[in-house]
Amino acid sequence: MSVCTRIRNQFSEYLDGALTGVAMQQVDTHLRSCKACAADFAQWQSVQETLGALGPAKAPPDLALRLRVALSQERTRTPKQSLARWQVRWQNNVAPFLLQASAGVASAVLLVGTVALLVSTFAAPEPAVARDEPIGRASSPRFLYSSAATNPDAIGDHGNPVVVYALVNGSGRVYDYQIVSGPQDARTRSQLEELLLFSVFEPARVFGQPVRGLAILSFAGVSVQG
Repeated sequence: MSVCTRIRNQFSEYLDGALTGVAMQQVDTHLRSCKACAADFAQWQSVQETLGALGPAKAPPDLALRLRVALSQERTRTPKQSLARWQVRWQNNVAPFLLQASAGVASAVLLVGTVALLVSTFAAPEPAVARDEPIGRASSPRFLYSSAATNPDAIGDHGNPVVVYALVNGSGRVYDYQIVSGPQDARTRSQLEELLLFSVFEPARVFGQPVRGLAILSFAGVSVQG
């Protein structure tokens, strides 16, 4: 291996100050006497300065909510949750079509009965939440306010509202959500995530104690209903 090749192989460590004192001095001495290596080293310095000027990468403003939602979805990804979400989608998309078909009345009745049987058979009771208690002893989450920059009036429209199931913890903050109807494009999800991140709810209560609960939010370009 030639001296120039050995010196050039140490450029990265030399720039990072990872060489020993003797090796640093050898590289410095060689750069003073070898124009070719000095020109090559100048390019390394230029790249390092350019990368340094870029600064650290900034995290997206909604990263915290996305991470929290992703973790919550993984924790709550159970057969019961999947069955419940499938039931909601079926009720909003398939059932209306079947009920409107003149020749499909018998099929609609059969499917409704089948879904009801599946839900009652396989959906195990949840831990105590607001909706498990008799009326008067429990309450559902209630939307209070949001400090987000996103305007709720900009989400959805009269002809195609966005309906969201928001899971609210005992502190009144959203820890997961699911769009059950309406647009689900990236822009709509980004607006929803920013809004929900800064939203505060009155938590659900059972016998006066705050618990987790489900809030249904509807965005129709006018207001938010909880």
